[in-house]
This record gives sequence, structure tokens and C-alpha cells, in this order.
Amino acid sequence: MNTPQWISRGVARLLPAGGLEKNESLALVESAHNAIKSGVDAAKLDPEASPRARSTQDRLKATLSQKDEALSPRVLRRTLQELQAIIDPRVSEVEGGRRAKAIAAWYGGATAARRRDLWLLMSEQFVADAQKVKAAQAQFASAVGTPDEAVAEVTYRRATVSPRRRILQRFSVYPGGIQFLVDMRADMQLALKQDKRLMALDVEMEYMFSTWFDVGFLDLRRISWDSPASLIEKLIKYEAVHDIKSWADVKNRLDSDRRCYGFFHPRLAGVPLIFVEVALVDAMASNITPLLDELAADADLTRATTAIFYSISNTQAGLRGVSFGDSLIKRVVESLKEEFPKLKIFATLSPIPGFRPWLGKNIAGLLEALDYKERAALGRAVGFEPPGATHFLTAVESNLQLPEKSAVRQMLMRCAAHYLGQALVDGKPIDSVARFHLGNGARIERINWAGDPSPKGQKQSYGLMVNYLYDLNRLDKHRAQLAQGKIPVSGAVQQLFIGESG
Repeated sequence: MNTPQWISRGVARLLPAGGLEKNESLALVESAHNAIKSGVDAAKLDPEASPRARSTQDRLKATLSQKDEALSPRVLRRTLQELQAIIDPRVSEVEGGRRAKAIAAWYGGATAARRRDLWLLMSEQFVADAQKVKAAQAQFASAVGTPDEAVAEVTYRRATVSPRRRILQRFSVYPGGIQFLVDMRADMQLALKQDKRLMALDVEMEYMFSTWFDVGFLDLRRISWDSPASLIEKLIKYEAVHDIKSWADVKNRLDSDRRCYGFFHPRLAGVPLIFVEVALVDAMASNITPLLDELAADADLTRATTAIFYSISNTQAGLRGVSFGDSLIKRVVESLKEEFPKLKIFATLSPIPGFRPWLGKNIAGLLEALDYKERAALGRAVGFEPPGATHFLTAVESNLQLPEKSAVRQMLMRCAAHYLGQALVDGKPIDSVARFHLGNGARIERINWAGDPSPKGQKQSYGLMVNYLYDLNRLDKHRAQLAQGKIPVSGAVQQLFIGESG
């Protein structure tokens, strides 16, 4: 039997009982034969035909594993039963917590692929009953405006609660369970970008955490040099803005003219969820180097008028999407004003982490937006007229040597002002740090040249830093502006905008 005959027989077995028309059948056989003959994979011929990962529902019914499936169908079924046992209505909450702890112990020793299978089970197999939700929704819709509306709403809300939520609640019962869930969600983040099937579990966890970690349940504590060494070690580990290089470095950040505060949750003892480092000075800081200088003399607190928030770090990646930075800053401001009544200015000295890569992609358009005189001056400065993107980017590599009146330096500042004050994505500032502070009601006050001359500062933003000002009387006004798609900026920053006078 030759290859075409073998293919023809195989295809015939897959055809409907009535078969296909002769021409259709021959075309199908010929197509398959040509694919084999040319060595082309069928999935490459038709990307839509490429096999997708099986759902857990399909895998639970199967006998054998397929490629990239860590748990066999038999083990997957057993794991599902163990998860279901956690929320068995016949067992107490304490027993459910004990069973959840056993799952957590298994998870601790599991490979990344096996952990992913557990996430998929929790995401796909513990959903709300679709028929009950549909019926309750219809009942609620028909009851709106009647005396039965409240009861119908309660019924609908209860119908939409998934068993997945009850599983998460059982993990919270035993000591260490909440930390386990937070760590598990952190583990999920990379896989979530590649597998949207995990989204249901991720969103459920974010909802639960938003309740469990509501700021009303958090304690604000000052962290000082007298705090336990284990807590100070956490600062060293989780500092995300300016790396702490030594014990002398961390001591400087906790000195008498400094303050450090963190939010703590009673179930995550000894670990701040977020912490902020503050320098008490007599003017708005423009450079991070003096603040990090371990040998610098302590500031005179009797002359301090300004509190500079120079580092804010989240410690729990699993709490992504849970917002408590706004409340942290408000609480810290209240605490500082109580301790130091002379403080009038509350501002940050912040990095601009996304500026350099953004500029590399957008500089050509910014150069085109310059008027003739501006472009000519910049061309003379870089030695090529009209200046192109490559000429400018090459020139700013030596940014620390540029004189104050250099056209290259002025252009870089204007580009930073555009990035911070005008570049939006989905109506929000494109820079992550800007989104945080502006979302809390701050405004962009000043852009600082060579604010961070370190290699990290150069890599992020050519050394530029920015002050966000927290004007306590205008926080709501600034939020309202931002909601309308207008970024709050000072007059000095607005003058730097490309296309504006200045």
C-alpha cells in the first residue's frame, strides 16, 4: 500500500457515513499527502488548527496525559477531590482549614508545572452555577421597583458567589494561610500573562485581598533603628527604589532626621505590606545623593519645613491591585504634622523609571514637533542639521557633562515633561510612579536635572528625577483633573511642554 492509499483509507475512516463528494475527498487526500511530502506540519498550514491546551474538564475525563501536563488525569482527579473536601459542607471550618493546610504543604514541595495545575483546577472547577446565576438574574431584573427587589438582589448576589471564594476563605483559617495565598498569587503572575484561564482565580483573590487588607484593618507603625533586627532586615530585602547597600546605609535612613513608616496586617506579623522613607529638610530636595550620604550631618529638625518622601516600596507582589499607598501617605502626613507642626511642604523625590525606553521609541516624533528655531539650535548642539533621533540620543549619553544652557539638556528636560505631563495610555499617565502619586492627588511640581546620577538613575531616566507635591488642600481637585484626562502640573513644568512657550 503506497502513501496516498494509506492516507485515503485513514481519511475515509474519519468521514461521515455518507462520505464526501468524490472531488472533495480527493482534494482532502491530496492536501494531506502534500503536507506530509513537503514535511510541513499541518498546524503550520492552518494556525487555527493548532491544538490548544486541554481544559481541566477534558483532562479529568481522560486516561493519559499530554505534553506539558504535569499532573496525570488520575492525580488531577485526586487533587480535585482534595480541594472539594476543603469546602465539604459536612466538615467544620477548622477541619476545612486543616485540609487546606495539607494542600499548602503539598504546594510547597511541588514543581512550578504542578502548581500551575492546581491553579487551573481552582480557576476552572470552582465556578458559580451558571443556571442558578441566570435564573437569579432574571428574577432580580423582574423584581426591580417592586417590594421583592431587596430579596431578589440578595438571591442574585448569593448565586454569583463561587465555591472558589469559599476555598480561599478556608485557607485563611490556619496560621500562615493568608501569607500562603499572597505568595501563591505572586507565583501566578508570570503564568497569568501566558494563560488567561487563570484570570478568574486571580481576580477572585484580588477581590478577597481588597477586603482582608482594607486599610481599616492595617496598623501604621514607625520603623526605627530600635526596631527588631528581623524587621530592619525586611527593609533591606524589600527596598525597591534605592537599594540599601549596608547596615550603615539603613542606619542613615532611620536616623534622627528621618522617619520610616509601614502598614502592617495582624495576620502577616513582622512584615510591612508597604513602607515609606521620609527625610525632614528645610527645602524641597532636588538630588537623591545627599539624602543617601551616610556621612552627611543630621538635619536641624528645628528648621525642617519640608518632608520628602524619597522611597515607597511594596513588599508583597501577591497584593498587586490592592491599593493602600494613598492611605499610607495620608496617615504619615498626619503623624508628621502632629510631631513637627512646622512642616508645611509634603513632596516626593521620585525616579522616572520608564522614561529612557519610552524616549528611544518616541524621540523622532518629539523632534518633529519642534519649531524651526528650536530644531536649528538643537542641530547646532548635536552637530547635525536637521537633528535626527540617533544624533540626539547619542548626544544625551553624555548628559552629566552638558552645561545648563545646552540645547540638548533643555530638550531632554522638555521630553521628560512631555512624558510625565502629557503622555497618556487609556487616559492614565504612562509612567508607573506617576500613576501612583497623581492617582493619590499629587501634582508634578518640578523635574530635576541629575537628580540621580547613579548607574540605575542613568538607565532609567538619564539621571532625571521629579518632585510630586502633595498639596493637602488640592488633592481632590487634582484627582478630578486626572479623571478628566488632564495631568496636574505646576507652571514651571508646563512651560517645558513641547509646543508651549518657554
